[in-house]
Amino acid sequence: MPHDQPPIVLAITGASGAAYAVRLLKVLLAANQEIHLSISPSGQAVIQAELGRHIDLDHFTIETLLGETPPTPGLLHYHNFKNLLAPIASGSFLTAAMVICPCSGSTLGAVAHSIGENLIHRAAEVHLKERRKLIVVPRETPLSLPQLKNMQLIHEAGAVVLPAAPGFYHGAKSLSDLVDFVVARICDQLGVPNTLVQRWGEGT
Repeated sequence: MPHDQPPIVLAITGASGAAYAVRLLKVLLAANQEIHLSISPSGQAVIQAELGRHIDLDHFTIETLLGETPPTPGLLHYHNFKNLLAPIASGSFLTAAMVICPCSGSTLGAVAHSIGENLIHRAAEVHLKERRKLIVVPRETPLSLPQLKNMQLIHEAGAVVLPAAPGFYHGAKSLSDLVDFVVARICDQLGVPNTLVQRWGEGT
């Protein structure tokens, strides 16, 4: 099936919040969105710790990450974090946007200071230099002064800093409702229509 826009890059790194990434991936695939995915070793460790799913970065299967078979598995393209020859490492490969969810402090710092060492860092730098949308989803508290400065730097470079800070005003009744709040905000930034949460003013 043809797509209306270029693919989205999704990177999962070592900050807490693996549930946000998995839910986002499910929502994007359900929306028939083509995805290029990469996972850092720290992201792998967090997925194991928080979701109990062991991801083999060298022999990746989408079913292991999602816990199910996606309806359109052909939309997902996986790239090992060490593969700097992957398409998303080049600005000539057209993409709609990139999301780093969750975004660790070390990943944020590497991208903010352009000192990347892996494919995730490189792909993020590509999105900044090509003036394409880059969304980083940090999840850490409290924040140090260097982390705050890195957020300022990456914001000034053109990225969207979207902390994983769920709201409660939409009538959240479960953990999944709180996850969906953050995922909905990411989808809004990506221009992907969604009805994950009741929006402010709806139903009043």
